[in-house]
Amino acid sequence: MQTIETPRVVIIGAGLAAVYTALKLAPCPVVMISPEPLGYGASSAWAQGGVAAAMALTDSPKAHADDTMRAGAGSVLREVAEFVTKAAPEHILDLSELGTGFDRTADGGFVQSREAAHSAARVVRVKGDQAGAEIMRALIGALRETQSIQVIEGALAVGLESDGKKVTGVYLTRAEAADAPPVLLRGAAHVLATGGSSGLYAQTTNPVRIRGQGIGMAARAGARVADAEFVQFHPTAIDVGEDPTPLATEALRGEGAVLINSDGHRFMQDVHPDAELAPRDIVARAVFEQDQAGKRPALDTRAAIGDGITADFPAVTEACLRNGVDPLRDPIPVTASAHYHMGGVETDLAGRSSLTGLWACGEAASTGLHGANRLASNGLLEALVFARACARDIACEVTEQSAPEVDITFPRGTPDKTHDLAALRQIMTEEVGVVRNAVGLRRALTGITRLETRNRGSNLFLNMTATATLIAAAALLREESRGAHCRSDFPQLIPGPGQRSALTLHEALALRDSIAKDAV
Repeated sequence: MQTIETPRVVIIGAGLAAVYTALKLAPCPVVMISPEPLGYGASSAWAQGGVAAAMALTDSPKAHADDTMRAGAGSVLREVAEFVTKAAPEHILDLSELGTGFDRTADGGFVQSREAAHSAARVVRVKGDQAGAEIMRALIGALRETQSIQVIEGALAVGLESDGKKVTGVYLTRAEAADAPPVLLRGAAHVLATGGSSGLYAQTTNPVRIRGQGIGMAARAGARVADAEFVQFHPTAIDVGEDPTPLATEALRGEGAVLINSDGHRFMQDVHPDAELAPRDIVARAVFEQDQAGKRPALDTRAAIGDGITADFPAVTEACLRNGVDPLRDPIPVTASAHYHMGGVETDLAGRSSLTGLWACGEAASTGLHGANRLASNGLLEALVFARACARDIACEVTEQSAPEVDITFPRGTPDKTHDLAALRQIMTEEVGVVRNAVGLRRALTGITRLETRNRGSNLFLNMTATATLIAAAALLREESRGAHCRSDFPQLIPGPGQRSALTLHEALALRDSIAKDAV
């Protein structure tokens, strides 16, 4: 096996967290590993709502932190919430200086919209629903001009070199030939910024490649994974049969759009005082229940937004029109789709994982900010804040100011033949979805074992099943309903402050094995 050593910091990923980390590390030499052309297929570029930040004089980081705590259903770490919300305004200004064209008022202020569970309008956006794409455009432009950053496109990370305590390298293959012998790349430090896990579900708003591989890779190397059971389902994915499901941004509800069922009834008024602006987990469950009852839920934008949807929310409009839905005339059919994983590699305020030499940021990390239910538009914000935190911490250890570019020649191979991906996604949707119970979760763990046994030769698939196992195991162990984690057999919240979960893959596999023995 080819081994390459470099004094560069190795960043695994190519979304917002990865790019921002690389920029903040400059002039420290960096090599980024991207399976696709830079910026393509990153969840960050698909983000519609915007970035939450207390920019108005009538708002404050404390109020933002308080809203974050409430939305997280008792599992948010106050120290983390204050750390992130305090830094939010400076990141908005930084992105503006880098060329992000945030929507502005006539006097030059930031246009801010209100989204679910926020007590104020504090979501900074771009052209209504273009925030992620515009931020990535600006950051990639800055990255292309930064000499210290090398990007290797078409490379896929399939594993980490680790002794269970320290990460010393990353195994790479060509993205189109994941079954080929890997190349081992050892860097000065290693940053995991691979995105979340929602693509493990049959219905997801995430790019198709984002299926928990990074989290699984870290878990297989020995990293602790926190809050794995908390998967957020977006209540207004557009239900038109596409994979992934297009997203109807929460900003539409912030502008007054309402949820109705096939009877024309506005059902959220029966569920929560904030109706459509209730926390996402509550809205998602209500949409799911309407769907299960055969009363097809829909988002009605006609009265509140009207023909303004075409100019103000172009991505939503385009997704509707290509599927024969005219939002000017008809309600938009919606469904609850896996959207964001609050769980991930457990990190501290510096982005350090439990393994020396491995940092994590973005959706692949679990920082304690989101708790059991992510507050709307805190996802991009967390990626920015912890990308900079990782960069600052690594810069204290890595002092190199220049390095030759990494030159990799990948062995030839054929595309990874993972035949059971659809089956894995179906198991997760049916048994580890919006509503769960012990019988289904045990069935999920048994099914994952069966699929894993059939695909032992695929590291790519084993990374996915590792994450799926952690999600299902953590969900089985949490015998309560909290935030996005809803147990039909344990519908009540355990009194007192919420506890975060933390598991190693070894612990999750031990639980899975015990279930298999009980079934014999």
